[in-house]
Amino acid sequence: MAPLAPLTPVAFRVAARCDETADVVTLDLAPVDPLVGIDEPAPGQFTMLYAFGVGEAPISVSGCPTDDGALRHTIRAAGAVTQALCTLRRGDQLGVRGPFGVGWPVADLDGLDLVVVGGGIGLAPVRPVVRRVVADRNRFGRVALVVGARTPADLLYRPELAAWRGRFDLDVEVIVDAAPTDWRGEVGVVTKVLPRLPVDPDHAVALVCGPEVMMRVVARHLLDAGFDAERIHVSLERNMQCAVGHCGHCLLGPLFMCADGPVLPWSTAAPLLEVRRW
Repeated sequence: MAPLAPLTPVAFRVAARCDETADVVTLDLAPVDPLVGIDEPAPGQFTMLYAFGVGEAPISVSGCPTDDGALRHTIRAAGAVTQALCTLRRGDQLGVRGPFGVGWPVADLDGLDLVVVGGGIGLAPVRPVVRRVVADRNRFGRVALVVGARTPADLLYRPELAAWRGRFDLDVEVIVDAAPTDWRGEVGVVTKVLPRLPVDPDHAVALVCGPEVMMRVVARHLLDAGFDAERIHVSLERNMQCAVGHCGHCLLGPLFMCADGPVLPWSTAAPLLEVRRW
C-alpha cells in the first residue's frame, strides 16, 4: 500500500466491532482502497483517528496487521471525538493518519525477563507486545503480566485474557479496585501483586501503561525491587493534535510526546513528571 502525507487522513472502514465494556469498544479497520493505506504500526505507537464532521483523537494501536491481519484500536468514550468513534458500526468510514511516535522496545527484549503492567484502558497499548510474546515465546525469559481495572466489568479482552491465564509459560495477575461478592480474584491496586512476580530485576524490562498516578507508583515499586530506571518504560498520554511535532500541544518539557514519545524510559520521564506544570 502507498501511504499518503502524514497530515492527510486515509479512508478506512470498520471491518469488525467488539463492545468490550459499557464505554469501551474495539474497532478492526481496513483501508477503503486496498492500494492506499498507512505504514505498519509498531507496538506502542498510535494513530490519529478522524470522525468525519467531529474531529481527530490520538488512539493507541491495540492490534497490528502483522499479528492477525487487522489494524485494531480500542477506544474509550471520553469526549466528543471518542464518543463519535465509539458509535461507528461495521461498514462505517473514518480517517486514519499515522502511525506516529516511539513504541515499546520489543527488538531489545530478547532473552530478558519481562514485566508488562496494563491498568484500565492502558492494557490496549501493551496488548500487541503480549501477543508478540505469545507468538514467539522462546525469545523471552520469564514473562509476567499484571492487569488492573476498576471493577470486573471493566476488564478488557476477556476471552484473550482467559487464554493468557490458562498458559503455563505466562504469569498473569488480574486485580480490580472494587468487586461484587462473587468475584474470586484479587482486590486492590496493581502494586499489591508486584512483589510476587517471578522475574529477576537485574535481567528484566518493565513496560507500564495506565493512569499516570498508577505508572508513578508502579515505577517506584519496581525501582525499590531493583529495576534499573532505564529498563522501566512508560507510555505517556498528552494532548496530541498535529502528531508530527509542530503544534506543541503535547510538549512535556523539551519533548514532543507525539514524536519523542509516547513511550519513554523512566529515567527520562521521571524528572519531567516531577515538574508541577510545564
